[in-house]
Amino acid sequence: MAVSRSRAMVVDFVSTIKQNFGAVSLDVLIVVISYAATLTVRVLNTSLEVAIGLHGIAIAALVTPFIFYALRIYHCIWEYSSGAEVERIVRATLTMTAVVFVYCAVTIPRPIPLSVVLFSFIPITCGAIVVRYRQRVLVGFSWRWKVIWTQEFPKQLTRVLIMGAGESGQLLAVSLKRHPNTHGTQYMIVGFVDDDPKKQGLYIEGYRVLGVRKDIASLVESHNIDLIAIAIHKISSADFRDILNQCEKTSARIMVMPDVLDAMTTPRLGSVLRDVQLEDLIGRNPVSRAENINYEHIERKVILVTGAAGSIGSELCRQLVKYNPSHLLLLDNNESGLYDIEADLRARHPEIPITSILADITHENSLRRVFLQHRPQVIFHAAAYKHVPMLEQYPAEGLRVNIGGTINLATLAIEYKVCRFILISTDKAINPVSVMGASKRLCEMALQTLAQSQIGSHKTLFASVRFGNVLGSRGSVVPLFTRQIEAGGPVTVTHPEMTRYFLSILEATNLVIAAACLTNGGDTFLLKMGESVRILDLAERMIRLRGMRPGADIKIVYTGIRPGEKMNEELYNDDEQVMETIHPYIVKIKGEGSNGARGGEALVTSLRSLVENAPLRGAQALEEMNLLLKLESETVPHYNNGYGPQNRETSA
Repeated sequence: MAVSRSRAMVVDFVSTIKQNFGAVSLDVLIVVISYAATLTVRVLNTSLEVAIGLHGIAIAALVTPFIFYALRIYHCIWEYSSGAEVERIVRATLTMTAVVFVYCAVTIPRPIPLSVVLFSFIPITCGAIVVRYRQRVLVGFSWRWKVIWTQEFPKQLTRVLIMGAGESGQLLAVSLKRHPNTHGTQYMIVGFVDDDPKKQGLYIEGYRVLGVRKDIASLVESHNIDLIAIAIHKISSADFRDILNQCEKTSARIMVMPDVLDAMTTPRLGSVLRDVQLEDLIGRNPVSRAENINYEHIERKVILVTGAAGSIGSELCRQLVKYNPSHLLLLDNNESGLYDIEADLRARHPEIPITSILADITHENSLRRVFLQHRPQVIFHAAAYKHVPMLEQYPAEGLRVNIGGTINLATLAIEYKVCRFILISTDKAINPVSVMGASKRLCEMALQTLAQSQIGSHKTLFASVRFGNVLGSRGSVVPLFTRQIEAGGPVTVTHPEMTRYFLSILEATNLVIAAACLTNGGDTFLLKMGESVRILDLAERMIRLRGMRPGADIKIVYTGIRPGEKMNEELYNDDEQVMETIHPYIVKIKGEGSNGARGGEALVTSLRSLVENAPLRGAQALEEMNLLLKLESETVPHYNNGYGPQNRETSA
């Protein structure tokens, strides 16, 4: 065993020396030059035997590779090593010096004076360090040479203040040091900020902890900070928003370091730092799969997703494949979008049977062929026209798609014994003042009516899921603001006091899937939306996060509330009760407005008639829909307050 182990060590030593032959040669050369230079100075002043000295130098050069190998100097990737690895080099050269010192001390005549051995330690150590960090040394020498001889100064450095002096902050500092010039930008770390009192004044990677979060504004001003990088792992939403508030008091740009594991596996700075995203701003924590939900209701089922090419529908498909559907049906009338989502899903999940269906939900015959051929067991109905001002101009189209398409799908679901039917609804369905909102409210009521009907004693479980604005979806204000800011402004806001509820696409789709498993039929679920966000605050924050000033660098223009828009969205009616479910982020709506009893089968008949004789004017369409909703006629104000077109009244 000992012999085989020794043989393995010899083989590893020889292999390592071969792989690092260039570095080994340089190390030997550095030792020879250092000892020769020091010995030469000594020889000039004494009558030492040069031949004996050369013998000692040869011994020192010979033992160097063995000692460096033993201390694993040749096992490091020095290109990516931090300054802390210098200690390893010092230990190796110190060990080599000690070995040579002992050899010279016990050998008679003494090959090299002991003073030469000791003095040579310094140039050998410096040489070994320079060889391994030569790239950084050359970069520093290069820009200084250009400054002196060609007057070519380096690009202005982006001065970085890192918020967070923990593991994430240390990883970010290492990455910035290794790649100071990335994507055309040169970064220079100034220091850290951390709330831990024990870290104040200490150093990480050679940079000092300068203060706590409340000092950010003063530190930015006193140190001319250009970029604040937030590098805190698992930070709470409240703390993150407070840090953002402190950062926004400055003119510095703000960026965030993503998950620490991503940073550890990503060498590119462009991925180590990212811009602050809206999910960060609204302070919503990621919603993961709830363990107390019985997902067997959708697992290994034939699932049909309508509107599969849309923003919500496509994300629904991406999440549903995780539940191993026996067949996933993607239905949409958007040919190119349907092709894209199918290609994406097939590439990621080749094991899942996926079928694209190019069809229009308003064509009952086309839908019937789909049901007859594929026999879906679960339907997620995301197809709809959702652009509020557009449907005010073309109400007939909104009624045809939103109401007519939903009735077609729901009746076919009953006929073909679909187990579960989930409608994607909206907070605009509450006290609706728009064609879009009223159409969705009528769809909710239609499903409640069908759920309670006894026609054919069907067993289809119908449910609706309400939620607010989805970040990044088509028509969302966030991409619009982003484009306007990148174009230099102006940023258009309808009204300074308008508010909306927001959640991410991933969060919305995960909660919709969970709601599908919770329903007992005839339910209306509401996703907990948190606090409403003022659109003006959102626009100003997005501008500040790019290091600009609202109103000065980027102008904000008020365009006035558009037809069909509310100042503030609601989540439920006054006559509705909110009941908790076993899912912490989903509640159930109960009340007179949600019991589905109004109108009975007559409601479905009336809806079909409304679709067939749809008004061409938005106000008239809204009036007729509100009559079906049995709402009292009232005046719906459209706010102005000097920020837009004249007020108008809509009969509701």
